[in-house]
Amino acid sequence: MYWDMFNSPFSELAPCTKATLERIMPVPLWAGAFLLSSYVFPLKYALSEEFYTERSMLYRLWYLYPSFFNFRMRMYIGMRLSECVFTMSGLGAYPAVTEPKPGQGPSTEFFTLGRIAASPELAQKEQYSFAAIYNINAWGSDFQPTIRSSMKAWNMTIQHWLAVNVYKRFPVKSYRMPVTFVVSSLWHGVYAGYYLCLCSVPFYLPAEDMFYKAFRNNTLPPGVNYVWAFFRYWWKMLHFSYWSMAFSLLRIDACLRYWSSIYFLPNILTVVMYVIGLTILKPSRLPTPPK
Repeated sequence: MYWDMFNSPFSELAPCTKATLERIMPVPLWAGAFLLSSYVFPLKYALSEEFYTERSMLYRLWYLYPSFFNFRMRMYIGMRLSECVFTMSGLGAYPAVTEPKPGQGPSTEFFTLGRIAASPELAQKEQYSFAAIYNINAWGSDFQPTIRSSMKAWNMTIQHWLAVNVYKRFPVKSYRMPVTFVVSSLWHGVYAGYYLCLCSVPFYLPAEDMFYKAFRNNTLPPGVNYVWAFFRYWWKMLHFSYWSMAFSLLRIDACLRYWSSIYFLPNILTVVMYVIGLTILKPSRLPTPPK
């Protein structure tokens, strides 16, 4: 992408200002929500003695949610502003016909891409997309039904890099996911909170997959379906909030003090999911017919 910015006409012809204004539009709303919520529910309160001596376990469990809201707003603002830096410079602009993907760039019509790049007349007629540098899909991150699907809407360009350079290259297939999350933790830094947060995910995802496969084709009555959707959303946000608290507190003593004060409930629920998934939900194997 960096090479293309200087060696193709795309960055000069793409509507950089329009693309920037479109991407920056929700930032003031996120900023206002962050300032208000972080004032009412500051992270530093989770480090105070009062939080552990005067507040109940249920309150500490609930406090995960506004803390995760603050975390999301802060990340959304940072990621979206970083996108705006790229759109203003023209980095990541490609003809929309090539269907650019985050972190990857064009995904199809490569011959057409070459023709357009070599012809200023054709390049002027094209519609352009900056999807190659999009890093966050806030709606998808918040409202996708599972953690696995929500993750695909978060830090998308970095995820592409990790997938191409770590996940797909690691020789032992069964260890690819945990190794990728360890590398992602190293990418963030050396604080224990990064590892407690990110390295918890690969242990949870197989359990989630078992439940998703078991219930995805079930047709529930309308009322029950709404209840199930709400429960599924609460369940997803509980685990995200639990992990993000470690990511925010950083120090291992602070992380473990918070997690232990709610009795490691999401970890226990994950174990329960495995037990149910491997016993009740596990599909029975049909006997192999004799040859």
